[in-house]
Amino acid sequence: MNETRSDYDGAWREALERYFAEFMAFFFPQAHAGIDWSRGHEFLDKKLQQVVRDAELGRRRADKLVKVWRKNGDEAWVLVHVEVQAWEEAAFAERMYVYNYRLFDRYRRRVASLAVLGDEREGWRPNRFGYELWGCRVRFEFPAVKLLDYREKWDELEKSDNPFATVVMAHLKAQETRHDEEKRKRWKLYLTRRLYERGYGREDVLNLFRFIDWMMSLPEEVEEEIWQEIREYEEVEQMTYITSVERIGFKRGVQEGVQQGIRKGLLAGIELGLELKFGSAGLCLLPEIYKIEDVDVLRAIHEGLKTVTTVEELRSIYQPAWRIKEGQ
Repeated sequence: MNETRSDYDGAWREALERYFAEFMAFFFPQAHAGIDWSRGHEFLDKKLQQVVRDAELGRRRADKLVKVWRKNGDEAWVLVHVEVQAWEEAAFAERMYVYNYRLFDRYRRRVASLAVLGDEREGWRPNRFGYELWGCRVRFEFPAVKLLDYREKWDELEKSDNPFATVVMAHLKAQETRHDEEKRKRWKLYLTRRLYERGYGREDVLNLFRFIDWMMSLPEEVEEEIWQEIREYEEVEQMTYITSVERIGFKRGVQEGVQQGIRKGLLAGIELGLELKFGSAGLCLLPEIYKIEDVDVLRAIHEGLKTVTTVEELRSIYQPAWRIKEGQ
């Protein structure tokens, strides 16, 4: 059970997309109260990638840029930049600052930068960046929530109907049981049953089970034991939500979702790298690169961008593999 960064990031990205308003209410109630939710919200993730042009964007994080409308009318709309950081990063606060000022510079709109820290080191709590030189002072502060703090608020999580209570519980227990299959199995079953006990509807049960299943992966034989216990529980409760989805199909859908998320992230990083390194000549490669489905080939292209010096040199990295895949 060796979780990767993409396991955490992919699961959080999906949860944010499905339950953004609930996310804001759970973690940042002051901001939630200032947003006019009746006007909806719009994800601008591609805009975030375009504005923040650096190589790090090839590494997909659980970051979101969202356009929202304020209630007080001071500004028609503003931006919310959300970063879920599951791993300690030395330059995290500086990166939050850079993203904030680049977004403001691009849109000339106020930007709220919000962070959720999902790492496992108690003392790592970045929430500001600044420097001073010859009387010039820069100071940037941002709200940061530490998920480890919720270990002391477990009763509150248990009682909450907000979907992100389940998300936090699954995140913490995934970390806690990384090296204990039996304990993870027990917690996975408990969190799944809790979805029914809290009275969630079918769609929410399936969405949140998908998150739990993604975060708390287990060996296939143990997963089958869990599936059987869920089936028996649903029969007793007469609510066959989860097992109404074919297990094999459900697992395949999760796996394909992970792969597609990785592929999209790599393509975004490749596009930015091509434009920065080769300009329009590099972007001419995109039509053929977009045809490549193999994630390993895309990774090779992304890595190759760091060292190649010509467009043809980059093409030589993937063209042989691509032609073999296409049967050419």
